[in-house]
Amino acid sequence: MARHRGRGMASINYPIGMNLGGDPSQALVHSNPSGKFTVALSSIDLGQGMKSVTRQICAETLGVPVEDVYVDTADSDTGPHCMGSFASRGTHRVGNAVMAAAREARGVMMEAAAEELEVNAADLETDGRGNIHVKGAPHRSISTKDVAIAAQFKQGKTISGRGIFLVPLSDVDPETGEMSPATCYAHACLVAEVEVDDETGEVAMVRMDSAYELGRALNPRLVEQQLVGGAWMGVSHALYETPEPYYPDPVHGPRDFVEYLMPGPGDICPHDIAVLERPAPDGPFGGKGPGEMCANPVLPAVANAIFNAVGVRIDDLPITPEKVLRAIKAQGGARPQARR
Repeated sequence: MARHRGRGMASINYPIGMNLGGDPSQALVHSNPSGKFTVALSSIDLGQGMKSVTRQICAETLGVPVEDVYVDTADSDTGPHCMGSFASRGTHRVGNAVMAAAREARGVMMEAAAEELEVNAADLETDGRGNIHVKGAPHRSISTKDVAIAAQFKQGKTISGRGIFLVPLSDVDPETGEMSPATCYAHACLVAEVEVDDETGEVAMVRMDSAYELGRALNPRLVEQQLVGGAWMGVSHALYETPEPYYPDPVHGPRDFVEYLMPGPGDICPHDIAVLERPAPDGPFGGKGPGEMCANPVLPAVANAIFNAVGVRIDDLPITPEKVLRAIKAQGGARPQARR
């Protein structure tokens, strides 16, 4: 019996969103009399942090504190239209829609403030702390709360905005029919190191090193958490999750999540992550979003690492100990490859 170590690499590029009917998302932003703002969406937060990111985008665009913004992800009946939370499109598509809605709402807010301060709206700026003041004369100011009260009870205005982001339809090459299905791509490279037991076929993760280019990290802590969690989803897809051996007949397969195999705390390995920022020209503040790209490079990197360790190429997932052991026996034993 021997344990063999191997290292595998995979690099990917991932399209953000899609180009079906423009791939639209819409957002509504409005203020209540206390100067707090609500963002109404039909876009659902699946745990990836979309509420936090859209809240930041709205606050930054309005020029108000982030704690003054609430995001309401209602549903498709009561909220504005959204294509859905998929295709790694949330930050890019929904964020752009929120930014457009917040710009319109900010315009109304600044006009209302200008009326109260008796100046031109172009001469005003926000301080990000809940105040609007005259440029170069910060002593001439008014709070966003007082502006909201004045707008709604004195001026008869609704501080609100509507926003939609619609990707322009791709041009079609008349010669080849070629189109561009996405306006921007994210990129990733991951190196996985594994240990393979040639007697049992078991594969253990040793470490991962990765680099992700995802536009601009609008919330670095959320990005880090998504990349870490997504990588372990990739490991789970690569090595564990399956209703085998009787798929698609589930009669003798796992009956619940007690029997369904997934990696646990004891299977976690060190993971070093580098986040590279290359702002997208059409992204909200340059953001693209990690999305599915978190997990995608892990699967081929693990498969390549297993090949490097024992010389067997497994091309169907998950790579179970049984598959590894059968492949090792079929080739007459483990054949470690040269490591670079």
